[in-house]
Amino acid sequence: MYTTKIKELRERIGLTKTEIGKILGIDRSQYGHYENDDFTIPIKHLITLCNYYNVSLDYIFEFSNIEQYKNSKNEIDKMIMGKRLKDFRKENKLTQTDLSNFLNTTFSTISSYERGVNIISTNYLYSISKKYHISADYLLGKIDKPKYLD
Repeated sequence: MYTTKIKELRERIGLTKTEIGKILGIDRSQYGHYENDDFTIPIKHLITLCNYYNVSLDYIFEFSNIEQYKNSKNEIDKMIMGKRLKDFRKENKLTQTDLSNFLNTTFSTISSYERGVNIISTNYLYSISKKYHISADYLLGKIDKPKYLD
């Protein structure tokens, strides 16, 4: 999902796992688990890496060959993310229950994302973006265009 790219980017600039761990505020072994796909990297850490490497989530997820979009924001606005997730869901004629069933989660989890209470998890963001060809960066409010990917 993202492990190949985060390792490739780390090695491209010659950093160790320990150095990346320090950037993320975690230890080397925890970061190693993310690169080895033993554990899912939290979206906050993935955003930190995107900002550090100056690349998009779509690039990290291997949805796009474009490393960085113009006018990309570094921060996630949970309210924008929630509105975009809800708009996407309605545009695709999905109920919150439909989306929660697709993601194998609860209705209340989807509701909390749409209300801007929580940031969508890495796995859910990846699954939605991949299935519906919608930009992960767009859903998180980091960019306004493109909305959909080829």
